[in-house]
Amino acid sequence: MGWSFKIGTVGGTVIRVHITFSLLLVWIWLAHYRVGGAPAAWEGIAFILSVFACVVLHEFGHIVAARYFGIKTPDITLLPIGGVARLERMPEEPHQELLIAIAGPLVNLVIAGLIVLVLGASVGVEQIIEVDDPKIGFLTRLAGVNIFLVFFNMIPAFPMDGGRVLRAALASRLTWSRATQIAAMIGQGLAFVFGFIGLFYNPLLIFVGIFVYLAAAAEAQNAQIREISGSVLISDVMITKFARLDRSASIDEAIEMLLATTQREFPVVDSAGHFEGLLTRDDMIRGLKDKGPDMPVASAMRVDIPKIHHRKSLEESLRLMRQGNVPAIAVVDGADHLIGLMTHETIGEMMMVRAAVSDGFRFGRLRRHQ
Repeated sequence: MGWSFKIGTVGGTVIRVHITFSLLLVWIWLAHYRVGGAPAAWEGIAFILSVFACVVLHEFGHIVAARYFGIKTPDITLLPIGGVARLERMPEEPHQELLIAIAGPLVNLVIAGLIVLVLGASVGVEQIIEVDDPKIGFLTRLAGVNIFLVFFNMIPAFPMDGGRVLRAALASRLTWSRATQIAAMIGQGLAFVFGFIGLFYNPLLIFVGIFVYLAAAAEAQNAQIREISGSVLISDVMITKFARLDRSASIDEAIEMLLATTQREFPVVDSAGHFEGLLTRDDMIRGLKDKGPDMPVASAMRVDIPKIHHRKSLEESLRLMRQGNVPAIAVVDGADHLIGLMTHETIGEMMMVRAAVSDGFRFGRLRRHQ
């Protein structure tokens, strides 16, 4: 996810923090400082950091369950309203998604239970509910927040865990795409409710509503892509007209090509036309700053870009893009010559074309069913 930075790695999963998380810390510090001065402000920061530690454990609940089914999780991103774990691929069966979804809230339930056991008879239900009362003990409020996270995450709408539970239940009777659309529509409706309430009570709910709406829309689009990707070949939708760079070219030549075209990613090939790497716009600018215009593109290009045969399915290319978190994939023929590119923009354009044509058409190139 853009605008995030790495803070560590646990069990092969990178933990990232979105830049907007710092804004939340500043807001918490100022809000508590106005009430009780510096001591209250730092206690507020400690509390919110403890909450997000519980959020990280929540996400690792999902990760452990996903790994049980052979699904890796490359990274977690912490946002002001929670965490997002990126799965390498979607679960193959509804019961797998069900178990992965409920694993996170179960972690919060265990945390709350352990805190209540430690506190014993000194804590009651009324105290746990008052999570925003600074007069109540630190651990009591933390238990209350974890219980709140359980109920909030189990709301049956995307992108909350409850939305995935709902999709898993619906997918046992409906198609995966239709189940996703229903859960996404509920999520978008909930987003409008958050935004409306935020206008009158808490502006933070408006931000939450925007995030929920965008996440639900993205989930619905991903489901649509998944629905058609298994029957579409890469050769039907790949980019075939693009500029390429020779490995002997310089950054200066790459910049000229960048300005002369609309491309942002340029494949680098050897003299025989074999793919060797990918040079992005950011790579060019970074190389220009560090080494100057005479730097060879071979020293600045990315070499972790996957290659895929043009007769493979689009579903396979999507899996490689998610797994490697790369901007593009090189499409090659049987002789390993570069013949095309697959990018995220290509997939978006494919979905727009699909939405515009009638059901009587199919990819590639909009041929009619025979």
